[in-house]
Amino acid sequence: MKFILLAVFACVAAAAPQGYDAPARRDSDEVPILRDDRVIEDDGRYNFDVETGDGIVVSESGSPSADGGINSAGSYSYTAPDGTPVHVEFVANENGFQPQGDHLPVAPEFPHPIPDFVLEQIAFAAEEDARRPKEPSDRYSAP
Repeated sequence: MKFILLAVFACVAAAAPQGYDAPARRDSDEVPILRDDRVIEDDGRYNFDVETGDGIVVSESGSPSADGGINSAGSYSYTAPDGTPVHVEFVANENGFQPQGDHLPVAPEFPHPIPDFVLEQIAFAAEEDARRPKEPSDRYSAP
């Protein structure tokens, strides 16, 4: 359970803006834990909810999968150094960690327009390939 909690907090840390130097904490700057509810069932199912005094909120639940892994889902929230509230919902399963949040970049929908210079470069490469003499197929065979 500690591993899962550490993994979630690592994700929160990784999502923080780069180039930000967090103020150094002193022992007297301990952040209080306002809520720490954990349930671990004998069959491997679990859930936990954690909230800290500095505004971090983490909620996750999971269960063993048929392939021996863990399927989990949850969310975490915190306030970025610039004051922006960040909220991430996620699913983690055989397809990996899949976060969703308004602050995360989104790829353009496909198919998107391909710029003319890219199309020209593709055509040029095809012309070069057509002019190149064909190599015998056994040239790259293993010894």
